[in-house]
Amino acid sequence: MDKTDLEKQLALYDEVVVDAMEKWAAKKPDEVFFYYGEDDRSFTFKEFDEAANSIANSLMAMGVEKGDRVSLFLLNPLVTSLAMFGIWKAGAVFSPINFNYQGRLLSYQINDTGPKLLITENGREPLLNHIADEIGAMKVVVHRPQESDHDFKAQAKDNSLHANFEAIDFSELLKGSQAKPSEVIDPWDLANIVYTSGTTGPAKGVVHTHRWTRQYVHNALNIVTEDDVIFNDLPMYHVAGCFINLARAAWVGCKVAMWDSFSVGEFWNRINKSGATMAILLDVMMPWLQMPPPSENDRRNTLNKAYMQPLPLYHQTFARRFGIDFVICGYGQTESGNPFIGILDEFGDAEGTPADLYKGYSKQELRRRVVAAGGVVVEPEKAVTLAKGFMGSISPLLEVAVLDERDNELGANQHGQLGVRSKLPFMIFNEYFNKPEATAETYRNQWLHTGDGVYKDEDGFFYFVDRMGGFIRTRGENVSSYQVEDIVNSYGAVAASAALPIPAAEGGEDDIVVFVVAKEGQTIIETDFREWLKGEMPKYMLPKHLRFIDALPLTPTFKVEKYKLKQMILEELQA
Repeated sequence: MDKTDLEKQLALYDEVVVDAMEKWAAKKPDEVFFYYGEDDRSFTFKEFDEAANSIANSLMAMGVEKGDRVSLFLLNPLVTSLAMFGIWKAGAVFSPINFNYQGRLLSYQINDTGPKLLITENGREPLLNHIADEIGAMKVVVHRPQESDHDFKAQAKDNSLHANFEAIDFSELLKGSQAKPSEVIDPWDLANIVYTSGTTGPAKGVVHTHRWTRQYVHNALNIVTEDDVIFNDLPMYHVAGCFINLARAAWVGCKVAMWDSFSVGEFWNRINKSGATMAILLDVMMPWLQMPPPSENDRRNTLNKAYMQPLPLYHQTFARRFGIDFVICGYGQTESGNPFIGILDEFGDAEGTPADLYKGYSKQELRRRVVAAGGVVVEPEKAVTLAKGFMGSISPLLEVAVLDERDNELGANQHGQLGVRSKLPFMIFNEYFNKPEATAETYRNQWLHTGDGVYKDEDGFFYFVDRMGGFIRTRGENVSSYQVEDIVNSYGAVAASAALPIPAAEGGEDDIVVFVVAKEGQTIIETDFREWLKGEMPKYMLPKHLRFIDALPLTPTFKVEKYKLKQMILEELQA
């Protein structure tokens, strides 16, 4: 596509999400936009937009100006969502903080961001008081749940803040004018600072424009309609939760249904209660959802589209059990956005989601739209045979390449690092906040270096291999932890696993360690398991150390915290 065609693609939806929100509020003011399942509470498009206006006008009256950062240290996704739109409407920069942080992690991010003010919730005052001398004076807005709210904590009701902090009740922000704020927001204005997870190194603040957010959701906008319901149980400091789920719903004009966190036992009840048609399933969510015995009612749910990350080899088995017509795969990164899109058609024209529960584009129309926008739809017979890590075809808004160590572009089936370029200004992240050297290193030779190992096949489709740091060097071979885990997880009694390197007992390479979690009610005999592994993987890939544990340590976005496992095994071996 040339520049004109790209701009036409962007023009299909407003470039700035608050503009889209205002249009839907005018077009269908009384239809439900936001459903908060924890408190069974709904907001219409008009109510949500007016609440965001109130917050924006209040922030501006408090001295928040265009470009100022506003940090959010919150679990409550309703408050986070309202505040996020209010911050954007004020022209300020949404800067979420991992709600699990405390101590040095918390003070580091606040000091690094340098916010004009911070929004938090009752119960977190002690965490802020503990670092008060490190972060200094600032305004702190506190959401205080009512006794009828699910997150009301009687023991925290009378918490007070350190003298360094000027305390303001969140309810005061909702008293501002409901009129549209005067600030004009352009696509190239700063929108967000979202921090990397920090599981592999110090967290870095990734600076986005509003156009970056539009690029990130671009491919996902094409598959949902006003009739869809987008489900979210991901943390709202995570780009998938706040942008792919919430912001996308505001762009499309559909309903979004929110819960505080993922629940194995309540997942399908929540899907059906909200009528959700689209959800994101991350990593261990899928094996957990498959643990209960199959039932003849498994397909009696409204979910007809699911984004699976990473894409498991058993995607079709999962989809056919639960009636999910389309599995979406791709790639999402805080820096690059979303360079790929792939749709796996799991049923063809056969029924997946029951016809009386199906909402959204018809199967035929969804396929047509994806192909017309430059995406790929993989038919059921081919979908089940896809190689591990399939991400699909390239987004029309970006340019990508597989790069060698000198940034030369590699050919088909050659493994290298994924590089990304923008076809229009401000499409990928601006910088790492306050880290010019890290920004320059990541952007060297006019490529954004993602740090992810990939390859492309003869058809031009791309496949994820591993994080560049996820390769294990052993016996002269590069072994992907991703591949080791995939084989281990296919053993019948295994629920989940994590593979990682530790320094080899001899030589300068690595030994492979695998931590294994057994399925509930099952026992794994190590000698039998090792014998099975010998038949499933090459000798150099066999783990030196196997450890069986009850659960893997996870971040709230369900990433395995491998550094904790590494520390555990090293301490054991050195004892």
